[in-house]
Amino acid sequence: MPWTLGFAAGAMLFIISNEIIPETHRNSYKTLATFSLLVGFVIMMFLDATLG
Repeated sequence: MPWTLGFAAGAMLFIISNEIIPETHRNSYKTLATFSLLVGFVIMMFLDATLG
């Protein structure tokens, strides 16, 4: 169940990344901005789980 919820959360972030930070999608860096947001979120969650 945790893996399923994690996948669902990642998919939702991937879909709504344009609405989260719209300035990053104004140029031609849409894919890089989306994956950078996802990688940053994963790093944030990792640090929260290990240091918290």
